[in-house]
Amino acid sequence: MFIDYAKISVKAGNGGDGVVSFRREKFIPKGGPDGGDGGRGGSVIVQGDENVNTLLDYRYNKIFRAENGKPGSGAKKTGGSGADVTLRLPLGTEVFHLRDDGKRVKLADITQHGEIITLARGGRGGKGNVNFATSINQAPRHATLGKHSHEMQLELVLKLMADVGLVGYPNAGKSTLLSVLSAARPKIADYEFTTLEPMLGVVSVSEYQSFVMADIPGIIEGAHMGKGLGHQFLRHIQRTSLLLFLIDIGAPEPAEAFRTLRSELYLYDPFMDKKPCLVVFSKLDTIPPDERDELVNEVQQSFQAEFGVESMAVSAVGHINLDELKRRLFKLLKAL
Repeated sequence: MFIDYAKISVKAGNGGDGVVSFRREKFIPKGGPDGGDGGRGGSVIVQGDENVNTLLDYRYNKIFRAENGKPGSGAKKTGGSGADVTLRLPLGTEVFHLRDDGKRVKLADITQHGEIITLARGGRGGKGNVNFATSINQAPRHATLGKHSHEMQLELVLKLMADVGLVGYPNAGKSTLLSVLSAARPKIADYEFTTLEPMLGVVSVSEYQSFVMADIPGIIEGAHMGKGLGHQFLRHIQRTSLLLFLIDIGAPEPAEAFRTLRSELYLYDPFMDKKPCLVVFSKLDTIPPDERDELVNEVQQSFQAEFGVESMAVSAVGHINLDELKRRLFKLLKAL
């Protein structure tokens, strides 16, 4: 199950208390204070893990608490430190602190495998009475308590990390294209909204050249306001380097479809409009062979004149122009 959002509660461990203790041994009168310090509480840590793909582990487990530090003891012994809690997160996860005043503060953005960030440090241990002995007060009878930590409400938001993001209307052929270009096996059917969750695929250009492509569930007008499958998947396009707009070449108004798609992305995030893009007309196999060249030239010239964007036509089912598409995408990514 693909889960890209979760709310959890975390708490670092409290520091152990310092102790009041005096050395008591045979033949040693007035042994003096020997109360040890408390141990440090465990911390809450997040770590990027490329082997984790979703936030499923945090959908049902909501509370994560690090271990408290152990109290000190006599003979100047320091208490043991509490064990840390490490949350392994998929790459592309953003961590936000939901504060009591309603503000949402970004704490971490996990983008690299093995990256470690401490979200909440464990409390310091208290001081034992051995720390308070002076020439005047040689038998202190007080120690300090360990520092307590506060519980934090966190929001985990996963944004898939891909080089190319597939954007298009439902049934534009995005899943079919991804399945042909890569080893990914998304669900494919002849009805709208077949894709219910993002899908990643590695596209191989040559033996040592490849890139990652993401298939995003279909976008319709009003998606930024929650229509269709809503805007819950639009955030996955934010991290992509290049957008591939897939438009059915047989659609009544290809230009209008492109305007709507760009508008929805811009209304969700204005920076989306600044991403490099390539327009690809799909389902070329549905056009009679003797009409293809004329139609493709007409549509490409229209798009170049109105939008000033690069475009090409392909057929995933007929395997038409797919190698050229891969080379073109790789060239654009390399230029970026």
